[in-house]
Amino acid sequence: MAAYVVFIRQAMKDADEFALYAEKARAARGDHQITPLAFYGELEVLEGPPAEGVVVLQFPSMEAAHAWYDSPAYQEAKAHRLKGADYRVLLVQGL
Repeated sequence: MAAYVVFIRQAMKDADEFALYAEKARAARGDHQITPLAFYGELEVLEGPPAEGVVVLQFPSMEAAHAWYDSPAYQEAKAHRLKGADYRVLLVQGL
């Protein structure tokens, strides 16, 4: 069953760190089956706190999403994301 990782960027803190994150996150894709469904496109907040950007990634399963997210390559990238911006990250199972 498909699963989705949703990244909600709430505030940029350090553009240089975020640029390092973007570079390392691309490399962390490896051979993981990831389908980008939304990638920092135009957004409108209908409820809740403001957001600067949203990314939605589709994976074949919750396990596949964890395999990518928990991988050493993504964890290295994540360290730069945490320095570069404030995010909420959700993993949700599809129907």
